[in-house]
Amino acid sequence: MGRVGPALRVAFAGGGTGGHVYPALAIDDVLRAQYRPDAYQAHFFGNRDRIEAQLVTAMPITFVPSAPLQRRFSLGMLRTLALNVAGIVVALGALARFRPLMVVATGGFVCFPVVVAARILRTLRVLRCGIALLEINVTPGLTNRLLAPLVDEVWTTYAASEAWFGRKAIQTGAPVRASLQQVKDAPSARDRLGLDPDGTTIVVMGGSLGARSINEAVAALVTRRTLGDRWQVLHVSGERDYEYMQAEEREPAPGNRVVLVPYLADPADAYAAADVAITRSGASTLAELAVTGTPAILIPYPHAADGHQAHNAALFAEQGAAIVIPDAELDGDRLWWALRDILETDRLRTMRTAARSLAPRNAADAIVARIERAIPARVAGTAAANEAES
Repeated sequence: MGRVGPALRVAFAGGGTGGHVYPALAIDDVLRAQYRPDAYQAHFFGNRDRIEAQLVTAMPITFVPSAPLQRRFSLGMLRTLALNVAGIVVALGALARFRPLMVVATGGFVCFPVVVAARILRTLRVLRCGIALLEINVTPGLTNRLLAPLVDEVWTTYAASEAWFGRKAIQTGAPVRASLQQVKDAPSARDRLGLDPDGTTIVVMGGSLGARSINEAVAALVTRRTLGDRWQVLHVSGERDYEYMQAEEREPAPGNRVVLVPYLADPADAYAAADVAITRSGASTLAELAVTGTPAILIPYPHAADGHQAHNAALFAEQGAAIVIPDAELDGDRLWWALRDILETDRLRTMRTAARSLAPRNAADAIVARIERAIPARVAGTAAANEAES
């Protein structure tokens, strides 16, 4: 039946990459499963020209002007300031109309104007809402560091993050989509992806936008090296590089088996099929690797703010869940030797165990419990305010 009672209204803010959107969708999935439609409402705040405009379909979305915060003074800082002020104005109106009981910021520069607006409305007593940040990187970015004083809690994935947030830090883990937590049969998953059900499978995923350096290294690997007899590659290139990769991989080396696809809306089958994954080290990707217990070769994005992809990857390498190759050193030969080190030794089993140890499987449930814990007094307060107004 689902839970009933006063409507639980949750505003999510995030965007720019899948890693900032998918955690919000995972939390929303759990809430929708637990509450009746008349007892739960959600609203998303994001960017018009980023991936959330395509990914967010289950709830209304408000597009908020925003720009990345800058560390140094420049003429561009004036534009950044103007966009974020405009974003605060837009968010003030949308939040006042939606009247959320909880605001959850899941990452990306769009969170800045939304959280600031929520705090203003709460200070003015227009809203009675909780405000929380989700920090799924080991090292927080500038936006979350600046917003931390304005929120009630910061939900972290790793204990190492807690030093940044003090008593506000609550270690919940990183929420991932429900489909990734379902145990799937590897041979069946490979078959659905057009692969040999019994082949040793290397899955390449460069993130929601793809990764040119990874794509080029994989193209060199499959066209210039002869892979192991049972090896096969599922290469998810990203829409942007798909045509380019079709040309690069048109003639793989004799005997090599490669399936090239532009994008997977749901990567559950890819993770189930994988013996090893080659990926960036964005926090959401690492949460998925951990939940699915997938050994990985990680290539941190070198231009990530504050170097947090490198920090994320280092933690996985220290725990024995991954091998890290710096982007500047990446080529087909480095991938070849790293794959041999994993696939032709006894490392797979220990790497799987290490990956699973890095994230709880019930992070979205833990976050929903934090939301529900914060709500009762706010529901009562909102009801009393509405009665007074009437």
